Amino acid sequence: MNSYFIIHNFTKMSDSNIKMVAPPEGVTGEGYFATTLNDVVGLARANSLWPLPFATSCCGIEFMATMASHYDLARFGSERVSFSPRQADMLLVMGTISKKMGPILRQVYEQMAEPRWVIAVGACASSGGVFDTYSVLQGIDKVIPVDVYVPGCPPRPEQIVDGVMRLQDLVKSESVRRRSSPEYQELLASYNIK
Repeated sequence: MNSYFIIHNFTKMSDSNIKMVAPPEGVTGEGYFATTLNDVVGLARANSLWPLPFATSCCGIEFMATMASHYDLARFGSERVSFSPRQADMLLVMGTISKKMGPILRQVYEQMAEPRWVIAVGACASSGGVFDTYSVLQGIDKVIPVDVYVPGCPPRPEQIVDGVMRLQDLVKSESVRRRSSPEYQELLASYNIK
C-alpha cells in the first residue's frame, strides 16, 4: 500500500499521462527483494572500501588532494582511511618502492584480511617510473598482485578517483566464492602467499 501511495502521489505531481502497470503476481509484498547474494555482497563491498595509503613520494600528495573536500573520495564509501592493515581492504600503493621496501609492502598486504584489493597509483608503483635503477622495484606486481593500475607521474586526483571507481566495478562483479577458488589460490601461490 505504501508503494502505491508513493506512485500515486508521484503521478499526481507530474502532468504527463504515465500509465502505471501492476506488478506480476508473486513479486510484491513486504521484504521481497529480487536479486542474488553475490550482487548484494558486491554492492555492499564496493561502496564501503576502506583505503590503506602506502605513500612514499609525490603520488601521496595527490592522494591527499583526492581525500580533501574538492574531490572527496568519501562520496564513494572510502571515507575512513585506515592506517592499520587489519582494518583495511583496499591498499593504495603510491610512489617509488625500493627493493628493500618490497618485503615490507608484502607484509602489509599479507596482514590485510580477505577480501583485499590493490591499486598501483602512478608510474613508479606501476612500473618503476623513470627510476630504472638497481635499487627500485620495477612495479609492485613483482611482489603482490595488483587489481587496478592508475597511470601518471603523478596522476591527477581525478585519475585516482577513476581508479577507485574501476575497482568498485571489479568488486561489484566479483563472486563471493572467488577468493576460495583454485584460480585465486594459484595466483597467491605464484607470489608465495598463503
